[in-house]
Order: sequence, then structure tokens, then C-alpha cells
Amino acid sequence: MPTTLDVLRSHLNYSAWASRRLVESAEKLSPAELMRDFATADRSVLGTLVHVYAADRVWLGRIEGNPPARFLVPEQDMHLEVLRRDWPALLERWKQWAVGLNEDSIHREISYKDSKGNPSVTPIWQIVLHVVNHGTHHRGQVSGFLRAMGQTPPPLDLRIFYQETFR
Repeated sequence: MPTTLDVLRSHLNYSAWASRRLVESAEKLSPAELMRDFATADRSVLGTLVHVYAADRVWLGRIEGNPPARFLVPEQDMHLEVLRRDWPALLERWKQWAVGLNEDSIHREISYKDSKGNPSVTPIWQIVLHVVNHGTHHRGQVSGFLRAMGQTPPPLDLRIFYQETFR
């Protein structure tokens, strides 16, 4: 599938934009609302956002060649303050990493072990699109959680990002 460097960089920027907006919405919730159990894999608004943050960290570690031994959400990550403070810095690292890419390097394959320990090989462009898509899926879940609690989630549509960014 043909893809371009500009598309990958734009999508990383989108992911950072959308994640920031959702964390800002989560900041308005009470502790009980942040931890309300919605019976999904990551349970709550906070758990789901932390899952995305942890996955962003794991994938960046894989492409930089220093992956964590396994996918883990440590207890110290389960705080809104971590998402406010550390996630933007991580997303900035993603963007800075992407600055060094070129049209040839996005096709380079990365070897890593998946979450079950199985060896895998994936081209960089597929990893980037996976990371963005993974975040989009879970941000959609959090938006649904917010609506279920009577809140209005921020608009996260890619179209709105494009309008705000490219006008």
C-alpha cells in the first residue's frame, strides 16, 4: 500500500491533538467518574487512556530498538497527572522521531516481539498507522464513556483536525 511521509507525520500529529483533547475532557471528571467501570478490557476512562499511553510507549520503544520486556501498565501510570505530564512528552518524541524519516526509511522493517513474546517483523509505515488507529479506537471508547456519564466529548474527527491544522 503506498503511503507518504507527510501522511504518517500528519497522522502522528492528529493522534497527539486528539489525545490532548480527550485528556483535557477527562480532567473535568470526578475521581469516581474517571474510574467508573464500563466492563470493557481497560474498564474506565482513566484505564483506557492509560492503555493508549502505554501502547504508544511500547511501540516507540520497539521502533527505537529499546522495547520494554513486556506490555505492562504499572500502578504509577494510573493517574491523570501522568497523562497530563508524560503523554504529551511521549507524543512529542514520536513527532521528533518522524522528523528523521524519509520516503525510503518508512519501508524499513522493524523486528520485535509481540505482547505474547512471538517474534514479528513490520514495516515502519504500518506501525505508525497501527499506533494511530489503535489510539483512535480507544479514544472512541472513551468518548462513549463520557456520553454515558452525561458529558459531551470533544470533537475528535480527523476532518476537524485537518480544518484546524491546514486552514
